[in-house]
Amino acid sequence: MRIKKLPFLLCLFTILLSGCFAYILDAQPPEPINSIATIIYDMTPPHEGTVQGVPASVNWAFGPRVGMGNNSEGFKAMLAWGQLYEAASGNPATNSRVQIKNIEAYMLSKRDGKWHLLQSSKKVEGAAYRENFADDVNKPADIRYEPDGSVSVKAGQGYNFHFWSPNGRVLIDPDDVGGIFTTLQARLVIDNPQQADDRSKARYLLSMGADYWLNLTAPWDNWTTNGDIGIGKFKYVTTSWQAFNMITLSPTEIHQNPPPIVMD
Repeated sequence: MRIKKLPFLLCLFTILLSGCFAYILDAQPPEPINSIATIIYDMTPPHEGTVQGVPASVNWAFGPRVGMGNNSEGFKAMLAWGQLYEAASGNPATNSRVQIKNIEAYMLSKRDGKWHLLQSSKKVEGAAYRENFADDVNKPADIRYEPDGSVSVKAGQGYNFHFWSPNGRVLIDPDDVGGIFTTLQARLVIDNPQQADDRSKARYLLSMGADYWLNLTAPWDNWTTNGDIGIGKFKYVTTSWQAFNMITLSPTEIHQNPPPIVMD
């Protein structure tokens, strides 16, 4: 009788063990969207693709680069921003949008060696600018507000989507800037759920950056009142959430002073 029960008990033990193993797998924390490796990659040339309408003579047309970097040269404010373009090879998708969330900016202080949060917002604000930014011409962008408080947008027909932190510029101490780090997340979403999902055909490229400004209120004046801190890698937006970053530190400095990383 005991011999007959043994296979049943083994089977029951296997079922219980499998259930526990599945629970352990389910309980594992999700992989973080961002990482030190991603941040370094986002400042390593070239871009993942060429953006539409940007002249080859522009020094960020083919790869990320640091601009003013940690030398704010007397500029007393900064602003995190990003830009979304269609790929130069074309974007055949007509029913896809790009959802953008969690724009953040940090400054590494020379005085205390710590990263300080300067800007943070679920949503972004922005406009549709000429792809080459000629004469600063812009118009309202195709923005849709999403249920989680973020936004989704479309770009094209000669215009990008240039966006920034809705909190506006924030004051900084020019003598205390040891590093600037800006980041956000983006993914592809469907424009009209009643139409075919064409996200597999979408060719959108997104990059993060930031500017120094003379102060909190100085108007734009042909780059005399502001200057870019740096421009990150243009990466293709996919159906999964990705992090997009810009940082003024070298890979060695990033490992020595790792910036805060958003987990989701």
